[in-house]
Amino acid sequence: MATTEIDRDAEAGSPNTSSTSHGVDLKLEIVVIPVSDVDRAKAFYARLGWRLDADFASGDEWRVIQFTPPGSACSVIFGKNVTPAAPGSARGLYLIVSDLAAARQDLLDRGIAVSAPFHGAGDVHAGPDEPYLFGSVRVSGADPKRGSYSSFASFSDPDGNGWLFQEVTTRLPGRIAGDGTTFASTADLAATLRRAAVAHGEHEKRIGGHDENWADWYADYIVREQAGQPLPS
Repeated sequence: MATTEIDRDAEAGSPNTSSTSHGVDLKLEIVVIPVSDVDRAKAFYARLGWRLDADFASGDEWRVIQFTPPGSACSVIFGKNVTPAAPGSARGLYLIVSDLAAARQDLLDRGIAVSAPFHGAGDVHAGPDEPYLFGSVRVSGADPKRGSYSSFASFSDPDGNGWLFQEVTTRLPGRIAGDGTTFASTADLAATLRRAAVAHGEHEKRIGGHDENWADWYADYIVREQAGQPLPS
């Protein structure tokens, strides 16, 4: 996701073409990943704590397994004779998280190897590291400014299919409709409330006292954050 292009489109006031050009919603439902050992892959994704939705088979020639990550509207499918791709060739599979440290710790607690946090190198995008959204340079540590979209960690399944955590706390404009605030999980809502609480504390410092309308302020903050709009002060 090129943030410079997104910012330019937002400043130009470009309409959200997904809502103006189509009469039917197009919802990404499934990502198919190639694996060499179906049972080994099933054990790995179950170990991640993902929900097992299906395990269908027809003799020895066909099998399909579906898992869904917590809070995700999109699922993952793998199996036998479900994709011509080479096992391990799926890379750049992004899992959006509101708290990178918590997401990494959850994997570590489950005994899953995950990289240390990393971020991009500014205007430098070519280097020796495995490519990701910000190029092939991975700078150690989370983004110093903790900018939304800017901190990552990576892990792989037993075949080498590559997954990345990307920390997103505030959506860029136009990515979520302002009239459609939703939360994928209670954990996602709780993380948003914690950010709102911190911001509201600063708001009360500025006004010099208790804000009687704190509930309205929280609601405004949460809706604006999801829609990528300027936050209340």
